Amino acid sequence: MVTGGCQGIGEAICKRPVKDGFVISVADLNEENATKVAKSINKNGSNAIAVKVDVADRESAFAAVKETSTKLGGFDVIVNNAGVGPITTIETITPEQFDSVYRINVAGVLWGIQAAQKIFKELGHGGKIINATSQAEVVGNLGLALYYGTKFAIREINQVAARDLAAEVSFLAGPDSNYMTGQTLIIDGGMQFH
Repeated sequence: MVTGGCQGIGEAICKRPVKDGFVISVADLNEENATKVAKSINKNGSNAIAVKVDVADRESAFAAVKETSTKLGGFDVIVNNAGVGPITTIETITPEQFDSVYRINVAGVLWGIQAAQKIFKELGHGGKIINATSQAEVVGNLGLALYYGTKFAIREINQVAARDLAAEVSFLAGPDSNYMTGQTLIIDGGMQFH
């Protein structure tokens, strides 16, 4: 299941794992666009479904994971990718913007982790949890205080979740990454070097 899967990076994430035999749940608040992405994946002979989810709402996240598991006959990987990045200079940030951006970007990841952990336990196996951040977690930029703050928060949630769930869950989909957990990887085409 890929949240925020109806466009951009999320759509690209949805289309890649099918090459490795995954069946995909394109999960997004925009169910119409999620359906279009699923249909485009299915045209190539793969199996994808669209699932409506509001990642900021815990019950919606749990319901989407359950629906995905039921419709696809199991659940192995979640990619918590959904997020928003409004331009917000410090002096313009409102309480409403703060609540909205943090609920989508941070709570959405946390609810996704919880929902995946629950379904993995119900199914009697571990799984993979991938939480997307960006270069924003390591360097600030003008006018993006809310967005960058959320990405830094996700970085720390990743590290804590890696320890809390180490006995049950690995991070990154695929057996080659089984020894890696809780790491922050910057994949930005060489924009940052650490």
